[in-house]
Amino acid sequence: MIDWSIEGSSFGNCNCGYGCPCQFEDLPTHGHCRGFEALSIDTGHFGDIRLDGLRIALLYAWPGPIFEGGGELQAVIDERAAADQRNALERVLHGEETEEAATHWWVFRAMSDLLHPTLYRPIDLDLDIDARRARLSIPGVLTGEGRPIRPPHSDGEHRVRIQIPGGIEFELAEIGSATSRSGADSAIALDLSDSYGQFNRLHHSGQGVVHA
Repeated sequence: MIDWSIEGSSFGNCNCGYGCPCQFEDLPTHGHCRGFEALSIDTGHFGDIRLDGLRIALLYAWPGPIFEGGGELQAVIDERAAADQRNALERVLHGEETEEAATHWWVFRAMSDLLHPTLYRPIDLDLDIDARRARLSIPGVLTGEGRPIRPPHSDGEHRVRIQIPGGIEFELAEIGSATSRSGADSAIALDLSDSYGQFNRLHHSGQGVVHA
């Protein structure tokens, strides 16, 4: 197995309520799962191939809970990536060179019947994890925005975290509200408004989450 590691800041949005049931081993809010994640890589490698400074995104959809399968995925890779970097990032996002069930990318791939062609586009991601704010733009593919949860009874901002010490995606994530829309070039349709928003550091290797 090729040695690889990726560390960076991640923003995601799915169609579930603010307390995404998947994080608690419960069924999706609306019975199905649909969303995306985007990642800005600070440091990373795939064998001898450096991945520092690149960005990636993954759109996904399942007709029911993820564990029932039947899903579809579409990866988007920074157009600045060279051919060898593109190949490396696609393999990682598709769960390759990874121990069984060690990362959420491995699980997503195992639970998906359809892999749409990977897209190579500019990915503009402005993200502040602690502030629970993000802006994402992938021309023709996806736009997204994240913000703090606003309580219905006040003008303040609600702050809540999810901590999963043995998780396969993150150890700690800030939770907020997010809205996203897919574009004409996306194979997976998204039209989400004020649903689950996730803001977190991500550090993965082929053995799973790299713990601090």
